Amino acid sequence: MSRRSFKGVEDARRDLPALLDAARDGASTIITRHGRPIAAIVPLDEQGRITAPQSLLPLAGSGRGLWGRDPSRFARRLRSEWER
Repeated sequence: MSRRSFKGVEDARRDLPALLDAARDGASTIITRHGRPIAAIVPLDEQGRITAPQSLLPLAGSGRGLWGRDPSRFARRLRSEWER
């Protein structure tokens, strides 16, 4: 597990060469602005473990079966909830 530290933006700007050396040695640094994390300097081997958001396009389908065996019955039940 890598070491992790937090630095404010101004400190990170001033200490960038040292932060890059620390990343080379396996340490991660979270850059904060007003106490909120905004970026990270991570070692290259750790970067591969960060996953990008997955697209929802492969999940697209017909929707068949989404509302059960009788979709009209399901829709009537939903409408009746609104009429209460």
